[in-house]
Amino acid sequence: YRLWGMNLIGADGDIWRKHRRIMGPAFGNSLYEYVWKESVQTFKEMVSSDGWLNKKSVEVPAVQRITFKVWSLPLDSIPIPESSLPRSQYTLFIIGKCAFGLPFTWSEPPTAPDGTMSLQEALRLSNETFLTRVLTPKWAFKLPIASLRRAKQVNDQLSGFMHQQIEERRQEVRDGTIKRDDVFTRLVQANEDEESKYRLADDELIGNVFVMLFAGHETTAHTLAATLGILAYYPEIQEEVYEHIISVIGKTRDPVWDAFNKLEKVVAVFFESLRLFPSGFVMIREAREDTILTIPNEDGMEGTRTIPVSKGTEVIVDMIGVQYNPRYFDEPGKFKPSRWYGVPADSEMFTAFSIGPRACLGRKFGMTESVAFLTLLLRDWRVEPLLSAGETREQWGERVLDAEFKITLGVASMPIRLTRRD
Repeated sequence: YRLWGMNLIGADGDIWRKHRRIMGPAFGNSLYEYVWKESVQTFKEMVSSDGWLNKKSVEVPAVQRITFKVWSLPLDSIPIPESSLPRSQYTLFIIGKCAFGLPFTWSEPPTAPDGTMSLQEALRLSNETFLTRVLTPKWAFKLPIASLRRAKQVNDQLSGFMHQQIEERRQEVRDGTIKRDDVFTRLVQANEDEESKYRLADDELIGNVFVMLFAGHETTAHTLAATLGILAYYPEIQEEVYEHIISVIGKTRDPVWDAFNKLEKVVAVFFESLRLFPSGFVMIREAREDTILTIPNEDGMEGTRTIPVSKGTEVIVDMIGVQYNPRYFDEPGKFKPSRWYGVPADSEMFTAFSIGPRACLGRKFGMTESVAFLTLLLRDWRVEPLLSAGETREQWGERVLDAEFKITLGVASMPIRLTRRD
């Protein structure tokens, strides 16, 4: 997590508090309203660019091809192996626009008109080559290996661009001419407003934005894919959510930010999908002092037992175990969005974004873009399983409603059909 510079996730103690002091003010209601507007606009661009406007149905070989846009191919084009699917494009767009303030367009090709890599493509490849750059020693990037040189090219291009962007924003702050609403601008502004001893270095500013890019868009994209696949399997719940959406925003108008807090059932299906497929499947914490944990005995055994934990001990929490623990969730293996009805969106009952002071700062950012996307898609389209020859809905569910472990936890490829509603 320190590839680009020290950041909120990689820091501890006083250094973490310093980063949190700068990062916190950037995440407020005005940002989420901006994210909502950009999410609605990006969805409309996607529908238009991918040729959905005049179609009654769209077959999607893998649901990830909605959130994981494939460059230069129409959505219903020839199948592409799952291993070649790019990382989430929809969520990358929203983070690119709202975190970096970049003027992305859905139809931008991978290369710029002069033949160089576009910034949009560089940002996507930066995320895809993250592990390569983390695990590869610096000297290896000088070797004549195409993939490593490509990763270095991406790194160098983005590093130069981001330092240039800091200078531009810093000058705008000093001149009082700043008009941007993105997170990066807010961080630069907060940093300039601080006393010198609390200010972050340029690499630290960049590190914080990039760690949000990596941590945020992967988890959100996986959860969107899981939500669509699960709703295809449970049409009665999907119809309930559809009716709820219509009651809140109607059938034709663009949803405004004020609708977010009213779309309770859309938030609930997102929460429940993330509970069943928690993207961050472990939570790591360090004990700050000696303590004793009192925990229940295993199922079927009464009483409790104690576990001493010494200061400095690293504690790893199995988040899958938490989300499927019947002590906390009745029928934990069942998709029951209703368990979240009436639960505030910021409640600590929902632990998939972590909890406590180090809970995910981008939680509401991800929720906002996801609720906007799901609201528009489910209002205009019915999501159905795309069955193989002779396959039943139950067999489809057994085949595709499964988890895949990579850097984050996601769902297997889910073939779906989108059918336009009346």
